[in-house]
Amino acid sequence: MTRQSSELEKFGAFSGCATELADAFVSLASDIVLVIDEDGRIQSVSQGASKPIDAQAARWVGRPWIDTVTGETRHKIESMLTDIKSSGVARRREVNLLGTGEGDVPIAFSALRLGVGGPVLAVGRDLRAVSAIQQRFVDAQQELERGYWRARQAESRYRLLFQVATDAVLTVDAASLRVIEGNHAAAKLLGAALAGRETADLFEHASRGAAREMLHNARASGRSLEVLLRPGNTLVAVAVSATPFRAEDGLRLLLRLRSAAAPQTAGSDSNKTFPLRVDNTHDGVVVTDSNGRILVANPAFAALVNASNEDDLRGHLISSWIGRVDTDVAALLAGAQGHGIAHLVRSRLRQGAGGGVDIDVTAALLVDGEQECVGFTIQRCTARPKPGADLALSLAMLDERIGQVDLAELMANSKRLLEDHFMGSALARARGDTTSAAAMLGIAVDDLLQWQARRQRTAIEHSAKPD
Repeated sequence: MTRQSSELEKFGAFSGCATELADAFVSLASDIVLVIDEDGRIQSVSQGASKPIDAQAARWVGRPWIDTVTGETRHKIESMLTDIKSSGVARRREVNLLGTGEGDVPIAFSALRLGVGGPVLAVGRDLRAVSAIQQRFVDAQQELERGYWRARQAESRYRLLFQVATDAVLTVDAASLRVIEGNHAAAKLLGAALAGRETADLFEHASRGAAREMLHNARASGRSLEVLLRPGNTLVAVAVSATPFRAEDGLRLLLRLRSAAAPQTAGSDSNKTFPLRVDNTHDGVVVTDSNGRILVANPAFAALVNASNEDDLRGHLISSWIGRVDTDVAALLAGAQGHGIAHLVRSRLRQGAGGGVDIDVTAALLVDGEQECVGFTIQRCTARPKPGADLALSLAMLDERIGQVDLAELMANSKRLLEDHFMGSALARARGDTTSAAAMLGIAVDDLLQWQARRQRTAIEHSAKPD
């Protein structure tokens, strides 16, 4: 005789009082006890008197135990019955009893046979209270995760807007590693004369080796890299990232420069300044996907287009508001994607009911992992002068100098005025595309870039003068 058979025979003495044992278990240590026969059918049901699991459970008598549980837990009852036949004992399993109006009831059953060939006691504990606690825990965890992702999305939103509004941006020819052009922030940070300069020379002598290594590695690997460098005209280090991108005429590098003190991790105290510094700006700031659909926008842009909030703008084409025709935005997108930057293109912002204002728009390429975006900054501009008005005013001012300077100086000044006028007009017609503008004028692109750099330097020197 095996040890297992011997153990079962010990319980066999209780086989004749299985129902009484079931009642005793319910009163002492369980919520429901079923007496099961050899065929797996219920012979009796005992429940706690204070709060029965099912007021109509008595009707289960005569039914197979397996028919009292939900379909997805039937296999657990089958396993318990199999274990009972082989060993006389079935370990704890959690099943769902079919509900009678209040939903299914989770129950943890264990089972024991009373002697060889005797009845089975299936002792169950009501798990509804435990399930409720578990559900509250799951709900709390999900709410924490939702809050975390809301915070991360808000941080990502402000980082993108902050990047568009404040970052210095350069586009660099990947072959020569010379600057092609930069935005206004780059000119202020690194000096106005950017076009044509070797990129590494923009930084102090001790940083140039690291700058060249970053540029070479970014070009060779095709991946974005970032290092800390110190510009030549400041003692403050900046984080410089170089991202390769394919332009129409070859490979280029997009450089973004930001303060090394800019926050890098969620939850840092300086992250709290993002909303203030982006939301309080008077310039409209918008980030779109590569097709021009708005991803994020700041309150200033929403106010410009009379939208109640950012949600009203998200997913719409930015061309719905900017440009007299879609070609304005198409040119900006093409300029940003093809050259990294599209400079200050005069356009029109539509405000509904035929209204609108003149604006200056700058577009810059944003590369964030696999996603390519374009950031726009929109500034309202003063009333647009009639074509040639600035030129006529400047010539009138030169007229007043007749008799004060000789003809040669007057002619030199007139030449510069005409050069500025025609180059500016060509750029406006080409929507900021320096290659197209240069072709219109029949000059080299480098000549036009040098003129742009000189104009930027003059503008910065003028803005730096005290009022």
